[in-house]
Amino acid sequence: MIALLTGATAFTEHRPPPRPRPPDGPLGWAGYDAARRRAAARTGEEESVVYGTGSVGGRACVLLSFEFGFLGGSLGGPTGDRLTAAYELALTRRLPLLALVATGGSRMQEGMVALTQLQRVAAASVRLRAAGIPQIAVVRDPTTGGGWATVGAGADVVLALPGAQIGFAGSRVRPPDADPYAYSAEGQFAAGQVDAVVPPGELATAVAHWLHALGPHEALPPAPVPRALPPAGEPSRAEAADAGTVEAAVTEPAHAATEATAGAGSTPRLPATGREAVARARDPRRPRAEAYLADCFPVRLPLHGDRSGGTDPGLLTGFGLRADGRPVAYVAQCGTPTRPAGYRAAARTIRLADRLGVPVLTLVDTPGAANDAEAERAGAGAAIADAFAAIAAARVPVTTLVIGEGGSGGALALASPDNTHVTADSYFSVIAPELAAAILKRAPSETGATADQLRLRPQDLVELGIARSIVT
Repeated sequence: MIALLTGATAFTEHRPPPRPRPPDGPLGWAGYDAARRRAAARTGEEESVVYGTGSVGGRACVLLSFEFGFLGGSLGGPTGDRLTAAYELALTRRLPLLALVATGGSRMQEGMVALTQLQRVAAASVRLRAAGIPQIAVVRDPTTGGGWATVGAGADVVLALPGAQIGFAGSRVRPPDADPYAYSAEGQFAAGQVDAVVPPGELATAVAHWLHALGPHEALPPAPVPRALPPAGEPSRAEAADAGTVEAAVTEPAHAATEATAGAGSTPRLPATGREAVARARDPRRPRAEAYLADCFPVRLPLHGDRSGGTDPGLLTGFGLRADGRPVAYVAQCGTPTRPAGYRAAARTIRLADRLGVPVLTLVDTPGAANDAEAERAGAGAAIADAFAAIAAARVPVTTLVIGEGGSGGALALASPDNTHVTADSYFSVIAPELAAAILKRAPSETGATADQLRLRPQDLVELGIARSIVT
């Protein structure tokens, strides 16, 4: 598996210093040493994990790989030594950690000594995370037990091979009537626990892209976004693009919005009334998040799911590589009510980008947060609060572009408090004008007047200081 990613010569194995161990292990398990010798003869390895330094697609990293043929890739004391040494090597050299996982869990012949290796691995992973060093896991068949619950699921990005058996419970300890799909790579992807299911032939390219996107690299400073009608002293579009930041990146998809609303090469007309602003934002012909992201990023690397069993198809998250190769994390609403899983996925993405020093672009487009009973049971309030907190705590530049509907707190939760911009076919409001009219017990015919009172047009938002500019 290492050779599949690095080639024949791009890996240098490391080994931790050996330490004496009692005959047949810490429990004196009869036949354990003989089983280890047979496993070594069969696989050519001395333990169930190999680690060292290597290069994937020209990006240096520390690799660790499980050998399932050695006692089922199980974790024992010697395995823990190698795993923690791999994490320490990544920490010392400040290189991303790439884990190729295939394990059946903890080694029974070492009892609780084996099980406590999971605590050692978790502590080593936390040290890497605190140092801002990314962790990528490729989970193979099978990945179960503590190896999944630490090295696998504990990584920043989890890729899986098609058809791989993945789950905390191994095949021999599950309920007899358990649905096998739930323990598959595809089932874990559907549940938001895996970011992508990648065929072996595409794995090297995918890993290389992720290593490039996650770093290490220098954090990017903020820069202004060009305005539709720039005041004196504001930078031009070309000047902002030269600044090489995420804000410059949003100028390209904004051009698509300009063409859709006013024709190529012209300045879009701003809405004359609140009603018109809402109608334009709801127009199905205007550009959506996919169009903006496609214009922004030649390469997109999606992050999938909230890691709590939920997904929201109406919210896109991940990392994009710009044409100049610089990475930007993105969180993009797709015009639907955002569900709790979407806000949790957004918070996860923002915090990962912040830890790695990658700027964030959020695209706001939602009529509001999902408000059905299912959303409430799934923790809508807590999920929205978490998204607010992730943006408030971010140390990297967070840039927001409102590209359509900005519906109440469900939209504001993903908006930068001091770096929000709007397109000409968008609005942002404390509440939808129809709902405001209903709350105020006004007739439906007064919805337009209510929209005007809410001052939700793009130009109103700039005048109120909510948005910095109208982007074209």
